Amino acid sequence: MTDTLLESHIPDLELVHRGKVRDLYAVDADHWLMVTTDRLSAFDVILPTAVPEKGRVLTEITQFWMHKVERELGIPNQLTDIPLEQVIPNPAIRAPLEGRSLVIRRLEALPVEAVVRGYLIGSGWKDYQASGAVCGIPLPAGLELASKLPEAIFTPSTKADVGDHDANIDFDSVVATIGEDRARQVRDAALAIYAMARDYAAERGIIIADTKFEFGVDAAGSLHLIDEVLTPDSSRFWPADRYAPGTSPESFDKQYVRDYLETLDWDKQAPGPELPPEVVQQTAARYREASERLTRDSA
Repeated sequence: MTDTLLESHIPDLELVHRGKVRDLYAVDADHWLMVTTDRLSAFDVILPTAVPEKGRVLTEITQFWMHKVERELGIPNQLTDIPLEQVIPNPAIRAPLEGRSLVIRRLEALPVEAVVRGYLIGSGWKDYQASGAVCGIPLPAGLELASKLPEAIFTPSTKADVGDHDANIDFDSVVATIGEDRARQVRDAALAIYAMARDYAAERGIIIADTKFEFGVDAAGSLHLIDEVLTPDSSRFWPADRYAPGTSPESFDKQYVRDYLETLDWDKQAPGPELPPEVVQQTAARYREASERLTRDSA
């Protein structure tokens, strides 16, 4: 495998944070450089195997959605027009960062994950089996695994540090964390973005089962869409022509990797296991297909 970036190194910039997938560097008082690597995390553990071109695919999809959301819904984002060459003038250092790096605005990230679910899967399915509800939201009885919900629901979670696990929380907990007005603003924005993206993706044969958004605020308190948006890392993308409730659907996202890891004798604690070449290749292909379906020949 070639052209992979497991960890970035930029000698002239201060590394602010190395997350599960993204590395963040300080550019100046108003800007950061966000580098999306080819790292893959599963069950909140960073795996040791890189997925070729994954960072570039995620960057392409995120830019596409951020522009679309701003254009159609009026929700601003962290993107700037500053080219990478302006921040990294050295061609040798810049080369591995091309296509996977964005110069972004410095914003204050809100300490919640804005999760929206349109289908019952993952931790939502486990919550439903235990309580008949997800994040305190009651759901109809008799739903199956991967059932479509009567309407999309906002099911927030905590924002865990690297190595920790996100935890589902109810809306009242979001209110207690960021205030009622901001909580309602985040919920309404997340639901609106999901609805727009769900309908758009459906036209391209993709079901967006659920997704996770992050938001930040600027000095004036304006809400902005940040981090990654509607990528195979942050969403469950299912091929519509192979969807059937009652089973875990095929996917264009990292659920394929999770399913493989579930077959191993691994306790889901770091360090994670190496992925075999065929799993890496299949994962890369699924990410590329999602990008091509969503971003090609679209306004």
